[in-house]
Amino acid sequence: MQRPPRAPPPGCPPDAIVLEFTVPPELAGLRLDRFVQARIPRLSRTRANEIVRACAVHPDGRARRPSERVRAGENVILCRPSFEEPRVPTELGVVYEDDALLVVDKPPGLPVHPSASYHKHTLTYLLRERYPQAPPHLAHRLDRETSGVLVCAKTLDDERAIKAQFERRETAKTYLAIVRGELRDAEGVIERPIARPDEGLHLLMAVRDDGAPALTRFRVVDRAPGHTLVALHPETGRQHQLRVHMAWLGHSIVGDKLYGPEGPAPFLEYVEAGEVGPELRARLGHERQALHAHRLTVAHPRSGARLSLVAPLAADLAALWVALGGAPSRGVPE
Repeated sequence: MQRPPRAPPPGCPPDAIVLEFTVPPELAGLRLDRFVQARIPRLSRTRANEIVRACAVHPDGRARRPSERVRAGENVILCRPSFEEPRVPTELGVVYEDDALLVVDKPPGLPVHPSASYHKHTLTYLLRERYPQAPPHLAHRLDRETSGVLVCAKTLDDERAIKAQFERRETAKTYLAIVRGELRDAEGVIERPIARPDEGLHLLMAVRDDGAPALTRFRVVDRAPGHTLVALHPETGRQHQLRVHMAWLGHSIVGDKLYGPEGPAPFLEYVEAGEVGPELRARLGHERQALHAHRLTVAHPRSGARLSLVAPLAADLAALWVALGGAPSRGVPE
């Protein structure tokens, strides 16, 4: 768990960005650089080692070593000089709110958690600014490029109750995706295990016979020349599950930089350039992966009442679908 930002420890610049992570029992005993790699998305082992050497400090300001072993319950502090972050959308639509829950419609491009490139331009930071006395806790997550419904809990008890529903698979999730090609079947099931490949980018996942079980149901919502708008219902929660399953089916999600027809080459080009230029955008079909968290059904953590939380199809994807020749659409009928 990442803790709220603290004042810079002794020896750190006053404008430093301070990240603090509490070590959970299941990660106790890891090398410090391995722990940092596990906490910050899309971080290589080499980069994690560099960050620890440059930024990891004890509370009294003494530098830490990458080879140190972390202990359960300790707070790992990273003190990083301030840096210019990429611009992101910061407008949050509110889908639902009461004393227990805040449900937002996350815009595409907004990261959920801090990373090597983002700190203030994250959902967690925006929530701390909007609710300075008691920032809501994220009950699950979405990729930076994915838009849509995201549930936050206002107390730790509410957070535990919502997370337990995800773990017990008591929630129902519907995503909308614009995929390449015209699906032959109006609906179907993809039941293929997923795991990390033996080689290649460390953040990639793949269909593998020895992987973890993964099941996705799909239903065609609309068709356009060379493309399909589909509703996806994941019954398991593997990393990149929907993107991997649709690519395996031969209908990768438009704009996907990792699992599209070119494999991860567009992702590497994007990282190198720092942006999606016109030529790369033409190859991808869109600036970001055309994936939207449309509907999430959960039980209220206090009353137990079933809530159907809906975010209409994001404006950029609705416009893309019309541009591809599809009928105007903002979602899936109940």
